[in-house]
This record gives sequence, C-alpha cells and structure tokens, in this order.
Amino acid sequence: MLLKKSDVNGDTERHIEEIRKKKFSIGADALNPLTEDLHQAIKTLSAELYAKDVHFLMELIQNAEDNEYAEGVDPSLDIGRSTKKGNRNRGYIGEKGIGFKSVFLITAHPYVFSNGYQIRFSEDPCVHCNLGYVVPEWVDTNPNFSDIKQLYGSGSASALPTTTLILPLKADKVQPVKQQLSSIHRELLLFLSKIKKLSVREDNGDPSLNTVSAIEIASETNFVTRKNIDAQSYTVHLSAEESSNAAENECSYYMWKQKFPVRQECRVEKRMEVDEWVITLAFPIGEHFHRGTSSPGVYAFLPTEMVTNFPFIIQADFLLASSRETILLDNIWNKGILDCVPTAFVNAFISLVRSVEDAPVSSLHRIFKFLPVQSSSYEALNVIRESIKAKLVEENVVQENF
Repeated sequence: MLLKKSDVNGDTERHIEEIRKKKFSIGADALNPLTEDLHQAIKTLSAELYAKDVHFLMELIQNAEDNEYAEGVDPSLDIGRSTKKGNRNRGYIGEKGIGFKSVFLITAHPYVFSNGYQIRFSEDPCVHCNLGYVVPEWVDTNPNFSDIKQLYGSGSASALPTTTLILPLKADKVQPVKQQLSSIHRELLLFLSKIKKLSVREDNGDPSLNTVSAIEIASETNFVTRKNIDAQSYTVHLSAEESSNAAENECSYYMWKQKFPVRQECRVEKRMEVDEWVITLAFPIGEHFHRGTSSPGVYAFLPTEMVTNFPFIIQADFLLASSRETILLDNIWNKGILDCVPTAFVNAFISLVRSVEDAPVSSLHRIFKFLPVQSSSYEALNVIRESIKAKLVEENVVQENF
C-alpha cells in the first residue's frame, strides 16, 4: 500500500472519496456481487499467511525501508500489485503487495496519517459495500493530528513524522505485542540501507514505569574494496540500550559483501531485471548481544526464522515464502545464491586471517570460531558447510579433519 500526496493543493479527502466510489462502488445503485467473496478471501489470506503476530512488525519495517516512490505515484489499495515489483535494482526489499494486511492480526482498525491523508481501515465489512480490510474511511476525529502531536510531545507540527500509524491493539494482543517489541533481534538493522535506528517507548500510567529501548547502527568503518573479486569489507558497530539498564550494549560485525553474476539457468521471472547476486556475510566480533546458534542465520534484508547453527549470518535477495519465515530452498534462484556462499565465505575467511597476520596467535583462535563446525538441520546448508570445508582444505587454510 502506498501513501503519497497526489495533489499539491491538499485535496486528499476528495481523492479518498474517489477511491471509495470507483474501486468499491460506494454510492452506486448496485453492489458488486463479488465483494463478499473478496472479503472472505482477504480475511483468509491475512490469517493464513501471517499466522504469527510478529509479522506485522517486520512488514511495517519493510514498508518504511521501501518508502521511496517516483513523483506522481498515487495511493493504491491493491493486493499483489505493488509498484515495488520488478524494481529490485532500485533497492526495494518488498514486492508482494499484501504485507500491510498483517496489521489486522493485532488491530481491528489501523489508522494512517500521511502527507495530508488521514484514513482508517476496518476488518469489519463496510456497510456500504460489504467489504472489509481494504476500504479507506476518512478520519476527522478521534484520533486526529492534535492527538498525534500530543503523543510526540511539544514542538511544532513540522517536527512530526511524515507518516504515522496508529494501531489500537485488540485486548488479547497487548501482552504478545509488548513481548515482541521487547525481544526484537538486535541484528535487525544490519542489512537495511535507510533505517539506522529503531526505538520502542512504553508509556504507563506511572511515569516511573515508562521504558525506552533502542537499537542503532552507531557507525560503519574500515571500508576496503577488493576489485579483483568484486567484493568489499567493512565493520558495522551496533548499539542497544534499555532504560532499565543504564549501560549501553555495543557489538561489531565484520561484513563481507561480494557480487556474483546471475547464472542464466537460475533466472526466474520475479528477478528478471537482476544481473548480479549480492551476498553479504556478517561475522560477530567480540560481544554480540549474547547471540547464540538459535538466532536467525538467514536474512532476506530482514530476518527469516531459519536457524542455521552457523556462527555467521547469510544475507541475500532470497525468494521467500509469503509468510517471510523461510526462503524457498527448492527454488532455482535461491539455489544459485546458496551455491555462491562457500566462495564468499572462503574469501572472507582468508581476508580475516590475513588481517591478523601480525597480531598475537590468540587472534586466530577468535577467527577460527567462524568455521561452521556444527551441522545444520537444513540439508541445503549442510551442502554449503561441506563445500566450505573442501575449499578451505584446497587453500591449505585448514586440515581435512576440522
């Protein structure tokens, strides 16, 4: 769903009324007989694709990361017709056009305030067209812009975010959402290009119980380009803070990003415009927020739920199941990416070893902890593990029985 001001004169309310009339036949003499079927289809789609409440947060973060549109793009309320499709080269990470519907897992009436638009949606069928979820309603009161301004505190209205979402939680979702927001993966921002800080504030009746937590990309340093293998390395410094803990936690990741040409036999319709696979491996340095092998090990810009048992993270533009929980392991596009991971790992590993040639021998021990010694529950990843082992033996980096 896109929200961008289409009329510089601010006639946004009239635009919403046009959408209601043209798309949903509101005000017409007869209703579209398919609207009730469509309502049930959307309801089923939202419930089945997003079986876990946490998906709404990932989808909203994805929408924020993709928040850049060409001039003249109007708000759209389509399913599966996202303008981000076919635009991976522009940096978009979303494409399906169904993600925003995941908010209905935790709210019955999401509100959107953006560039002069002030609308809400309802999971209940609209009395005018018997369709819920996608029919916009103009909002004049409760909440309004004054309420939002009060929420963000004193200051001018211009200091408010361009887009604000208000999600009144369903009664049985308050605790689950609080739990999800308090347990966000600290590495969530590692592979996003625009969002550099994510903060969560909880306001309680007793101000002394208010909490603030945040994760942030503190800095990116030590950029090195290796033109002969089309790769670069750099260090990302992450910080995390919680109001309940005065100390700010920090960790660093050695990032290895390498490009590989897309093999012709691996091309798929959804990625026809992409000519290069970009694979990024992230290696935790020092303290890393108690990251364990049970943390997600595969990212498609945002974390999947795949636990690899590898001591590093694999990031690439994988094709995902609609729920975002896993990559499609049988997909030829993903297989092509995974085939390149061993080469990227070996190049990264050798680079790390060379970086400590003049350092104490103890430094090598830290680097060798990045070897994928443990087997994975995913057979496709065990193939990667064996290939990494074979390549390192071939390079005389390790012995065959590591």
